Amino acid sequence: MKPPLFWSNPQNTPGWQALLLAPLSALYARATARRVAQSGYRARIPVICVGNINAGGTGKTPTTIALVQRLIARGYAPHVVSRGYGGKLEGPVRVDERKHRADDVGDEPLLSAAFTSTWVAKDRAAGVQAAEAAGANVVILDDGMQNPSVKKDMTLIVVDAWRGFGNGRVIPGGPLREPVAAGMARGDVLISIGDTRAQDRFSSDWAGSVSIPRALAQLVPLPTGMDWQGLRALAFAGIGHPEKFFQTLRELGVDLLRAEALKDHQPLSLALMKRLEVEALALNAQLVTTEKDAVRLPRAFRLKVVTLPVRLELADWAEIDGHLSRLGLD
Repeated sequence: MKPPLFWSNPQNTPGWQALLLAPLSALYARATARRVAQSGYRARIPVICVGNINAGGTGKTPTTIALVQRLIARGYAPHVVSRGYGGKLEGPVRVDERKHRADDVGDEPLLSAAFTSTWVAKDRAAGVQAAEAAGANVVILDDGMQNPSVKKDMTLIVVDAWRGFGNGRVIPGGPLREPVAAGMARGDVLISIGDTRAQDRFSSDWAGSVSIPRALAQLVPLPTGMDWQGLRALAFAGIGHPEKFFQTLRELGVDLLRAEALKDHQPLSLALMKRLEVEALALNAQLVTTEKDAVRLPRAFRLKVVTLPVRLELADWAEIDGHLSRLGLD
């Protein structure tokens, strides 16, 4: 479902729709507060949650991958545990890139599985226990901040710097799973993702609401040897904010002839891909997509579509490293 426009209003002018829905938002917030207050499984190893308080995509998976790489560089064996949104397997199951497809385990676990052992489990506690038994010495929960089934030793809250927390209201009156203050009270570091302009906007709108340390980050395209300058392209993306991907392509010099924004996690059916292929041929354009979408491509299209990989870069890891050290993950 496409978010309603009033969700993106400034917090001081939330819109009449948000005000009308305020009683329902209050009920949603109370339900979340009751849920997160429940007691969960205490693992024998550190558990780090990469979550958000916004509904939808904010950059959790790139953050998870960056954290995985940092821990591996320190000599640890992190395992990722995900609920596997969009996948049909209940789990716990260890993701195998050679055997599993996105409709089995979801697209995000397939991405993280390229970097480290990844588990899909609708029951997060069972997933963490499976990771422990398989030799993990630290677990990263990809999402799950509002899921109480596992106790977290550290929580990173991820936010899109440009969008911030929208109108500051809880679902259905706004884009939040819980109030900003409640989320901050359970977080350790806020990671805001965006360029300088987006970070300045977030500071202007939300700095007074952020009560925990903030780390600035940006998604940066990886060098692939691809000459993007002047490439005629038809791009498609089924991620949280497709327009960010399209803007990145433009900044790389791509001649973006058409940009098709799909729903987040939307299945890439053979019929859809054939339609996009016909349109690209008519425009003499190359099909281009994201890494997350690429894992959902039908096999027949995997060599026909160019992927733009991006990685999360933090301006300063000091705050996160400090929390890792307190967990013994030096």
